[in-house]
Amino acid sequence: MLSHGRTIYTPAYARPPLAPFPGGARLALHPIVNVEVWDYAKPMPRTALPPPPAGGTVPDIPNFAWYQYGQRVGIWRLLDTLSRHGARATLSINSAVCREYPEIVERTVAAGWEMMPHGVVQRTMATVDDERAVIEESIAEIEAATGKRPRGWLGPALVETPQTLDLLAAAGLEYCCDWGPADDLPFDLDVASGRMIAIPYPVETNDIVVFAVERHPAEEFYTRCAAALEILYAESAASPKILALALHPYLTGTPHRIAALDRVLALARERYGACVMTASEILDWYVAQTPPTQRR
Repeated sequence: MLSHGRTIYTPAYARPPLAPFPGGARLALHPIVNVEVWDYAKPMPRTALPPPPAGGTVPDIPNFAWYQYGQRVGIWRLLDTLSRHGARATLSINSAVCREYPEIVERTVAAGWEMMPHGVVQRTMATVDDERAVIEESIAEIEAATGKRPRGWLGPALVETPQTLDLLAAAGLEYCCDWGPADDLPFDLDVASGRMIAIPYPVETNDIVVFAVERHPAEEFYTRCAAALEILYAESAASPKILALALHPYLTGTPHRIAALDRVLALARERYGACVMTASEILDWYVAQTPPTQRR
């Protein structure tokens, strides 16, 4: 295994310039909204409150309720904010959302959002019994609920096994966001058959990192995105660039944080003329002008 793993390494300076985005935009935003199903009867995937001194309990009511705020309130605040800016997101969903929270799927599909499988429930691919079955179930459940077969994937917690990418390609998926933190633009991944494209997905402009891990106030999200937009726009004079935003309803969807997203969207559109694209739109834009990279 080479040091860069499944990625096919091409340094940024050696890439031919890409065509502008639709409408001639030099800069694109890719907002990804993650909606998950947490198992009430198991330890929570993430916690805001530490366990009590006597030890954690299951069910973990306060942390489950924290996450539930996103399903009950935060997702609608995100939808309203993005819609005001004419922005459609890629909805990364555990496919069980289609059963547990059908209103979320119905409303976001009606708003033109793209559905991206994120497993069945929030459980990493390294811990499931049958990875192929989970991939196939998540695709089928989303297709049944929306009438449209999804084209890509984001693994829960971005976790993969050595087989994940090959299984995704074998299932007919065309892109994967797990490797998205590696670049400002799409790039080819090495798979056993077919073609798999990595679509930008962020770590640094991810509300999990900014708010839940680094514990910054809301202003940090705007400050970080504004700095990124300035540099990416300057660099886009040579070739277009993408800024991805990872959002979770129980974090950015809270009343004390939503204004930061509103300001980012306004800045991107008004100062930099950025367009907003879903993952499949980015995929099609890239594949149309980029031949497959030679496998190693």
